[in-house]
Amino acid sequence: MQFVLSLHNLLRWAVLLFGLWTLINALTGVMGKRAYTAADNRSNLFFMISCDIQLLLGLILYFGNDWLDKLKNFSQYKSDAYARFFSLEHMSMMLLAWVLVHIGRSAVKKAGTDAAKHKKMLLFFGLAILLILASIPWPFREAIAKPLLRGF
Repeated sequence: MQFVLSLHNLLRWAVLLFGLWTLINALTGVMGKRAYTAADNRSNLFFMISCDIQLLLGLILYFGNDWLDKLKNFSQYKSDAYARFFSLEHMSMMLLAWVLVHIGRSAVKKAGTDAAKHKKMLLFFGLAILLILASIPWPFREAIAKPLLRGF
């Protein structure tokens, strides 16, 4: 499990980089009124793929550890910020972000104009990135802090 946890931690950076690339493309597309390009498509595809892999690793960690048991006995753990975060909050918000990424990718593909594609990218992927950033156990979040990089 330590190896999967290290991969999950490392892949967080890929998700954030691809998400940032996608947001920059969306912002420059909306503000510059430019055409939707193959690079725009590639950025949100890579963002979606990295989120998919991250979800798979996260589910392995969630079901491989005792987080599900803590969720079943939530009343015992609801006052424990660490257990509540990892058994419920982290999982829920990341799943919602994953759903937004998939809905956003589909909405962008179906949008008619280049302007509509960029706006949908900005909306869906922007919300997903906000949820992702809010659900990462950053080192400055005392009760749930995790290191920026874990060793293998």
